[in-house]
Amino acid sequence: MAVTTDALISSAPSADETTPARQGALRRSLAVGAPAALLALIFFACFILPLVAPIPRPTGGDIMESLAPNFTPGHILGTDPDGNDILSRILHGGRSSLIIALSVQALGLVIGGGLGALAAVVHSVLDSVIMRMMDVLIAVPSLILVIVVSQALGPGMRNTIFALAFLSIPTFARIARAETLRLREQPFMVAARLSGTPMWRILARHLAPNIRPQLMTTALLGMGIVIIIEGALTFLGGGIEAPAPSWGNMIFQGYLSLSGTPWLVVWPSVALTLTVIGFNGLGEALRAQWSRR
Repeated sequence: MAVTTDALISSAPSADETTPARQGALRRSLAVGAPAALLALIFFACFILPLVAPIPRPTGGDIMESLAPNFTPGHILGTDPDGNDILSRILHGGRSSLIIALSVQALGLVIGGGLGALAAVVHSVLDSVIMRMMDVLIAVPSLILVIVVSQALGPGMRNTIFALAFLSIPTFARIARAETLRLREQPFMVAARLSGTPMWRILARHLAPNIRPQLMTTALLGMGIVIIIEGALTFLGGGIEAPAPSWGNMIFQGYLSLSGTPWLVVWPSVALTLTVIGFNGLGEALRAQWSRR
């Protein structure tokens, strides 16, 4: 039977029907793409740019060039009281902050997510023991807990990562447990248990793919929080010790001479703020997309 032109026209979607859908898809793409591009630029600047660009070393500067103002030849963002290049210290300090944030969230996701999922699958005395431990960690004010653990372990990047991991583990554990309890009575989970599948295989093959979106979103949103707390910890005298650069100790150093040299505080604060905005924006956009599925 021949198809008429009128029939083809009537069956095609109208511009009014397609435009809102395309606009919605474009907005969702921009919501993910904009913060992802910002983070990609920050990671490139911190990890790649110092290797390929003629940027001075972050330490060992010339004291004769101390406190050079912005846009000084050879020091576009000026220098600190020790003559170190501010741009170089921001980039190397950002590398330290990003490594700490990534490591802390990875530890929290693996340890906390694993404990929470295991507690929900077993759903016995072990469940109560694990979750009461998480409740104790959550009940202690976060900054006080980090300061106590940091002082007990001592300064340094590795010890800072371990200290901050105490903050992220309970959050991942509670989210993983809640999602696992929601999934444990689903047919595929019941079938896996009845078939005698080992516990580790149930966790790795059946649970992990289904709770991964929630845990990844939490990790992205928590990256900004970890960077802020790491900066606060370093500001209070813990964390990474000078002269090794970090955004926290740069802000602390600049704070001591804020009235005369405000750029010592402004530039690392801008870098920290943009990084937090990028992680929060990407986390929120991915959470909105995954919630529609």
